[in-house]
Amino acid sequence: MLRRLVLLLPLVCLGTLALAQSAAPSMDTRVANLEAAVKSAQSAGDNAWMLTSAALVLMMTGPGLALFYGGLVRRKNVLGTMMQSFILMAVITVVWAIVGYSLAFGEGSPVLGDLRYLFLNGVGAAPNADYGATVPHQTYMIYQLMFAIITPALISGAFAERMKFSAMLLFTVLWAFLVYFPLAHMVWGKGGLLNAFLGGKIPCFDFAGGTVVHISSGVSALVCALYMGKRKGFGVEPMKPHSVVLSVIGACLLWVGWFGFNAGSAVAASALATSAFVATHFATAAAALGWMFAEWMHNGKPSVLGAISGAVAGLVAITPASGFVKPFPALLIGLLAGVFCFFMVTAVKGKFGYDDSLDAFGVHGAGGTLGALMTGVFATSAVNDGLKDASGKVLGLGLVDGNPGQVLNQAIGVLISWGMAIVGTLIILKICDVVVGLRVTPDQELEGLDISLHGEEGYNFES
Repeated sequence: MLRRLVLLLPLVCLGTLALAQSAAPSMDTRVANLEAAVKSAQSAGDNAWMLTSAALVLMMTGPGLALFYGGLVRRKNVLGTMMQSFILMAVITVVWAIVGYSLAFGEGSPVLGDLRYLFLNGVGAAPNADYGATVPHQTYMIYQLMFAIITPALISGAFAERMKFSAMLLFTVLWAFLVYFPLAHMVWGKGGLLNAFLGGKIPCFDFAGGTVVHISSGVSALVCALYMGKRKGFGVEPMKPHSVVLSVIGACLLWVGWFGFNAGSAVAASALATSAFVATHFATAAAALGWMFAEWMHNGKPSVLGAISGAVAGLVAITPASGFVKPFPALLIGLLAGVFCFFMVTAVKGKFGYDDSLDAFGVHGAGGTLGALMTGVFATSAVNDGLKDASGKVLGLGLVDGNPGQVLNQAIGVLISWGMAIVGTLIILKICDVVVGLRVTPDQELEGLDISLHGEEGYNFES
């Protein structure tokens, strides 16, 4: 019996081997399965990063900007100021879902998108290869929403302590339609006039929103400040921040959240996201030091408010350049932004005497303009693939790549952003003034917006 088993064993092994070979997938099938697994893993990783980035950008508005601005106003206006940031998280979300995303990212014309995504029709789990080939279209949509929320919230820093709540709501909605959606389409939308990678006629590099977010909001803020006039008692009585502590917390949240703002704009968990992350951090650190030392030399003391203002200025200036520049040019951009924005907030604002309550123009308008122009100087294909000709050859990006024309393109983008912000904001302010009235009454301003507009106290004055 044992002999028979020994003789049958080779036959059993051969049969088992034959069955295994016939059941095993072919090499082509195994390669295809491996590629599918890699693609699935990449998509999952990219999607996780983009959802995290979206949450970080939303955190920039609430609580980041709400605390930053809330700490800078007088105590009687803290709730009213924070409410402006908070309520825009709701208002812009609804507008975006109905039609805003479509106007910004539908193909349409070079200036404005069409209505193909009205009510988010067609925005689902399938990727849109033009905007994010490895993430669901819905992920890209919600990520871009967070930019649309914070941009008008930045403007509120200029009219703080004196605009009606009803006027703020109407102004914000009209401003989104007349300024933000067209600019977002021109710079980031497929076929947009300034889109450097998706068919734009004037390629303008704006990685994360220097023109779309900061120039537009900062210049609009200046127009608001000039149109509405100064706060009662401005230049006569002190209007110091009621809690720099709150503003420090807000600034720290902005610094952290900005990594989602800039590194998230790579739309992938990629080396480009890492590069943007590093550039963002380096520029912010240099700007905080630049403003601090400039103020130290000018006033004899380095203030905490100056240091955090410098950090925000650096974040603003590096935003358009973050996905195009190396670390040490990022440091230089940040340093320049800190010093330049300090000059704008102190010397220029002081000379012209306008009441930009929380320096939205001095930081965002001025810093965004500087950053957009510096992007044309320091952008390099060593960081980003850059523009390519019909044969696929890289043409280079900015001046350091031997492309001086890019500085001109950046200047054109800046001028268009300035022009749209000035004209659009003036039209909207006039409409709001006629329809609901812009400014609270002198008695309401004296009492404070917390009580007069919202019937609440941020602080108990009797305690």
